[in-house]
Amino acid sequence: MPFRYHTPAPSAGKFPTANSALINGAGRYSGGPATKLTSITVKRGKRYRFRLVSISCDPNYTFSIDGHNLTIIEVDGVSTKPLVVNQIQIFAGQRYSFILQANQPVGNYWIRSNPNLGTVGFDGGLNSAILRYRGSNATADPTTNQTTNIIPLVESKLVPLFNPAAPGTAGVGGADVLLNLNLGLNFTALVFTINGVSFVPPSVPVLLQILSGKTAATDLLPSGSVYSLPHNKVVELSIPAGVAGGPVSTLIRHVPN
Repeated sequence: MPFRYHTPAPSAGKFPTANSALINGAGRYSGGPATKLTSITVKRGKRYRFRLVSISCDPNYTFSIDGHNLTIIEVDGVSTKPLVVNQIQIFAGQRYSFILQANQPVGNYWIRSNPNLGTVGFDGGLNSAILRYRGSNATADPTTNQTTNIIPLVESKLVPLFNPAAPGTAGVGGADVLLNLNLGLNFTALVFTINGVSFVPPSVPVLLQILSGKTAATDLLPSGSVYSLPHNKVVELSIPAGVAGGPVSTLIRHVPN
């Protein structure tokens, strides 16, 4: 699910407003024609695996399908114990797999993906696609209403199907090396930062630096851009979301070889 912008840069300004969300490359915009939307056909009584991916730059989306529950079974490549929801808030770069059981009366149902930024809502098919049951009208827009009895996704309820166990001692801080990578945004320079530092391209390509005799990662230019990790130690990375629209904090443990 990406966004579509109608105003080209730089006239769109520093923070352009998107005109519509696209689902599988198709979408409508406010005041525009009723163009063809993405249509997904299912057969009543069957189960279907959907792979939901957000390739958005900034906004997050609230995804739902009228009248249907969504059973999450995988998140970012990790199989999870089934979790039944009917609404998924998905942030930029996130991936979910869910099972949809086609158990509703034959008809057409709105697929909704409402962004938190840009042009929001569903008027005239905005930010939408269509779930069509086999045997329903193959050209008509749905007339279904948005679900009001919300079962939201609570990420803390996602449990891995297989627990590989993190290396190191169980518990917060139970690693040999603790690194905090705080994501941020410098609104003056309009650059993203990690621990307050923005990316600076090396004045000499890294490969040429190595060919010139640089052997340690800490010797590479630009200075201070490399964190040196000890061999065969457990490293814990904490990545809090200090960026507007960022997801919840991430905690990663890794054993460098």
